[in-house]
Amino acid sequence: MDRFNLKPMSKDAVPAALAKAERYRLLNEPGEAESICLDILEVDPHNEDALVMLLLALTDQFPHDSSSKAVARANELAASLGTPYDRAYYAGIIRERRAKVILQRDRFGAAIVAVEWLRDAMACYERAEAIRPPHNDDSLLRWNACARLLMELPEPVPDLQEEPLQLE
Repeated sequence: MDRFNLKPMSKDAVPAALAKAERYRLLNEPGEAESICLDILEVDPHNEDALVMLLLALTDQFPHDSSSKAVARANELAASLGTPYDRAYYAGIIRERRAKVILQRDRFGAAIVAVEWLRDAMACYERAEAIRPPHNDDSLLRWNACARLLMELPEPVPDLQEEPLQLE
């Protein structure tokens, strides 16, 4: 495979590049958004907007790649964010989006696994809620969305093999 030296962007082009990355996300092209964010982070490694956009672009790709490696990469980005609120909030986003992908795949036992991811997301949102900035109810809105999703899920069917048969 060929190796290329990537061409660095200029630092003064970062705002326009961020806008372009957001447009690619909205056009459902998260791979393009990811690439732009990586270019931004090459010239401005601590750019919070690019880190968040990259994290969101990665979670946008969960329907196609929700491997533990993809989730771990998104979690690393969340852990690198500058404020405790952002770290908690975006950790919740990762878990919520992972749960939704699991539910979309509709495999045996998916609901049980998704419930755990949703509960983890809600715990993250509660941590974020406790330290949220004034006039920012994003964590509450996300918590409510998870709660509504949980209320819509059917009750898990108990594993009958674990319960002893009772004969009369």
